[in-house]
Amino acid sequence: MPAGVTLGAIAAVLIPVCIVTILLRALPFSFLKVLKGNAFIGLLGLLMPVGVMTVLVVYTVLGQADAPGGVLAALLGVAITVGLHLWRHNSGLSILGGTAAYMLLVNVVF
Repeated sequence: MPAGVTLGAIAAVLIPVCIVTILLRALPFSFLKVLKGNAFIGLLGLLMPVGVMTVLVVYTVLGQADAPGGVLAALLGVAITVGLHLWRHNSGLSILGGTAAYMLLVNVVF
């Protein structure tokens, strides 16, 4: 440990950080019990996963412009992922297959 840093000082920082992190992660679930029949919460539950995945895909594909393989490898990886999911309806297979295809494209083909 650096000079002047004690185990007590580390614990004094880490324990409150852990408590706050756990409480912040648990808090939304306590509100879901109260808002269970709310139509707006139901709509969010339906639309948010699609919206989040769309943002992640766009961010990832556009972020690959300067990477090995570029946007083409990322788009092919997305297409393979979608194709696998439409074929087998298995999220695990889709994610693993798409990731493996992308890594193969980047490291071997491009």
